[in-house]
Amino acid sequence: MNAEKRAEIFRRLSIAIPKPTTELAFSSTFELLIAVILSAQATDKGVNIATRKLFAMANTPQTIFDLGIEGLERYIKTIGLYHAKAKNVIACCNQLIQLHDSEVPNTRAALEALPGVGRKTANVILNTAFGEPTIAVDTHLFRLGNRTKLATGKNVLVVEQKYLRTIPKQFLHDAHHLLILHGRYTCTARSPKCGECCIVDLCEYRHKIIPTPHLMAGETLKAHS
Repeated sequence: MNAEKRAEIFRRLSIAIPKPTTELAFSSTFELLIAVILSAQATDKGVNIATRKLFAMANTPQTIFDLGIEGLERYIKTIGLYHAKAKNVIACCNQLIQLHDSEVPNTRAALEALPGVGRKTANVILNTAFGEPTIAVDTHLFRLGNRTKLATGKNVLVVEQKYLRTIPKQFLHDAHHLLILHGRYTCTARSPKCGECCIVDLCEYRHKIIPTPHLMAGETLKAHS
């Protein structure tokens, strides 16, 4: 895929998705960190339902740590892997208190040293909270990279590195959320909605269903307008 086509893909996506941001609900960097940790193998909607109640009662490292594992589990038991996540969140809060004065660090190394935080979670925090042009490759971005040929690779790190090398600089800050929302609502894992896709004529997916011409000119995605 050439640079001109990449630029046009992101230009159209930025028009179709004018406010690209996370769908997780949060009001502080710490709340975002906890929500992202809880979101692994869970839907944003499910996480938001749980954190709405949790954050109303405890939304700082100390107040969540004071809940203890069992107390936290009562708030997040509707989320998959909640027991393991509760242990990680409590340990994470303790480390924030002990090592970071209860503040979320803004470096990759410090973030990845926190319990429950891997490269993907660190990238989300660096991009969403601190404005860094990072790419967090989740299942949506991995699928899109390989399906559209924007960034092909057999593992998430290779795909991440290709995205970072090839996405036009003016779109790099918003690229993560543009792609995740496009993958979540249009270029879905099963039966991608090629007839509603603003980049269908640019995508290099071999098995796409070409829609009628009047749907091909980069129309706004109704799901995000």
